[in-house]
This record gives sequence, C-alpha cells and structure tokens, in this order.
Amino acid sequence: MELKGKVVVAQGGGPTAVINQSLVGVALEARKFLQVSRVYGAVHGLTGILEEDFYDLTQETKHNLEQVAKTPSSALLSTRYKPDEKYCREIFKVLKAHDARYFFYIGGNDSSAAVSIINNEAKKSDYEFRAIHIPKTIDNDLVLNDHTPGYGSAARFVAQAFMGANLDNRALPGVYIGVVMGRHAGFLVGASAIAQKYPDDGPHLIYFPEKPFNRKKFLKEVKQVYDKYGRCVVAVSEGIQDDKGVPIATKLCKCIEKDAYGNVQLSSSGSLGDVLASYVRENLPIKRVRSDTFGYLQRSFLGCVSDIDQYEAREVGEKAVQYAIWHNRDGSIAIERTGFYSVDYKLVNLEDIGGKTRLMPDEFINSEANNVTDAFKFYVRPLLGSGLHTPHRIRAPKPGKLLRNGS
Repeated sequence: MELKGKVVVAQGGGPTAVINQSLVGVALEARKFLQVSRVYGAVHGLTGILEEDFYDLTQETKHNLEQVAKTPSSALLSTRYKPDEKYCREIFKVLKAHDARYFFYIGGNDSSAAVSIINNEAKKSDYEFRAIHIPKTIDNDLVLNDHTPGYGSAARFVAQAFMGANLDNRALPGVYIGVVMGRHAGFLVGASAIAQKYPDDGPHLIYFPEKPFNRKKFLKEVKQVYDKYGRCVVAVSEGIQDDKGVPIATKLCKCIEKDAYGNVQLSSSGSLGDVLASYVRENLPIKRVRSDTFGYLQRSFLGCVSDIDQYEAREVGEKAVQYAIWHNRDGSIAIERTGFYSVDYKLVNLEDIGGKTRLMPDEFINSEANNVTDAFKFYVRPLLGSGLHTPHRIRAPKPGKLLRNGS
C-alpha cells in the first residue's frame, strides 16, 4: 500500500553529538519519494507537534541540512515531557489533521514508548499511518541494540578526557575522581578505560551502576593504588548504587531533583564527586584530592565526534524511512554488529524497546568490580572512530647523578 501524505520527524530526550545526522537522514531520504508531500520537523519534540510548531524541511537546502548534520545537539530542539495516553491522543489528532502518514521520533527508550502509544491511536482510528522509533542515547542502554547512535562520540569524549586527566595527575600526583553520566548502565564510564595506554595509566579504578558500591571498599582500593603508583585516577558513574539499589548520590548528597519521568537528576550538580573526594581526603593522608563532574559536556561537545557514530546515525535515519515507505512497516531501528567491524540494521517491535534498560554484561566488568575487561575494550574501541590521538611519554635515558649519588 502506498501512503501519500506528510512526514513528521521529531527529536526527544537528551541531545547527542550525532542526533542531527539521523534527522537529516530522515529528511533527505524522505524527500526522494513522490508520495511524500512535505517533510515537517517538530520543534521541541512532541510538545511541538501538539502546538503545531513545525519547520517545513522540504524547503530547506540540502547544503544547509548537511551542515546541520555535522552540528551537535538537537537542531529541532528537544523535550523531557512524559506523555501519557491522553497526551498522545491529542498528538495523533494533530498529525491526522496535517495529513501526516509517517512519523519518525529520534530518542531513547522513553521515546519509543511514546511512538508505540501514538501508533496504537492510529490503529484504533483505522488511520493508515507508519511510525518508526530511531535510536539515540549516549547511555547505550537500549535493548536489542549492539550500541546506539550518540554513544560512540560521548565515549570518545570520555576516553580523551581521562587521557588528559591522567596526564595532569601524573605531572602533579594525587587522587583525581571524574564523574561520568550513566544512570543505570556503565557503558559510558567504561569507555574511560581506553585512556589506559601505559601500565601505570589511569583510570586505575572504574565504578559501575551494575555493581554495588561500598565506600569502605572504595577507600581501600584507592589506598592500594596510591601506595603502588603514588597517585590514583578514578572514573565513577553518576548512577553508582549500594547493595539495595539506592543511588549513592541520593544517600550522600542534598538538593536532589527529579525529571518528568521520575528519574533523579544525577548530573544536576557536582555533589557526588565532591562527597567522594571529601571522603578520601578525610580518611587518607593525601593532600591533593580533586574531582570533576563531566555533566552535559559529554553529550554535545563540538569537535569530538566519532566518524563511525556519524555514519551510523545517518544510516538509522535513512533506514527508518526505507522501512516505513518501502516496506510499509512500523517499529524501532536496531543496530546489529555483524563483524569486526561492520553493522547491519533491523526493525524490531516498539513494545520490545520501550521501558526496558540494557545493562553492562558481566563479561565486560572485572571480578573485583572496579575496572573493565579486555572483552569490553574490544567491544568499545571501534565505536570511538578513527584518528583517536593517544599520549606519548619521553623514553630518553637519564644520565647518572653527580652530587646526589649517595656518596
């Protein structure tokens, strides 16, 4: 069946460095089909649809779209609003009024749930309509995906940031703690391990949401590393939890905020890093203890983009259009790894994505739960893309001492 009408595309949730590649992939691919009368981009996600606030991307130049594709963050702007069935019914009414026959929503698992609700509304109304969820999230926590667009570039940023932090810490030794995004999944903090080039390189310790965090064990491990190297670099996921699943941030930090989905705003301050740094400073005889919270820097850092991430983000947008228009199907695009390194794209059921969270598998975390395994490094390295510069050290020999030779 050939559906004639408009395409509507929107972006939801946290921005990424490559989310606009998916947007442009949808826009340019959809403009090739004669049955598509217009391609609309909704401003501020689902909120923009409800308010009928659209860009007519059919009238945008290809050149400018390509420039937008290379620009981080959400060109259409985004939203964190949590839609319920009533809200989605109103959205569907707007889509129907504008003769929208194809809807593409670029987002995480919460966004896929919204696509499913809107699609069901169309079915109830016997309105011919195709809805596709296009994956994106720096957390890399969508089920049925080997990885998600946005993760590779954020992981590249994290790896390079820890390369720099390690160099700084080696020059002026002490304890450094870097707090990385990741509410439930440790894929992003795990990427810090790519900074480990030389045997004594940090991060020496990495802590994940998937494994219980114990402050006494943490302190003991920091001391062991410091005693061995005279310094210690630590990577911590913002979502680290105790053995009962309670986020450490909510136990130790004040002024905790929540978003529309009820999620604790773990990246809203540097409290977790400050608390952990204070704990080390108060319990170990180490004067130089510092912490940083990477926060939003990881999501849309200009100039730190994985080329692999870019290509795949573009292709998931293009494949979404092809599945909807050529194959007349609804669903969510998923990335499947087919070799080292190659991928393919498949369409999975919306209901199998929404509301579910993919975690780091056990084989990616070492037995002490304080670092990654080689299996994870093998998994993540291709995603960071090409041209990843790594640090080098002076290898020249030192001449013998003349005045301080112990004589």
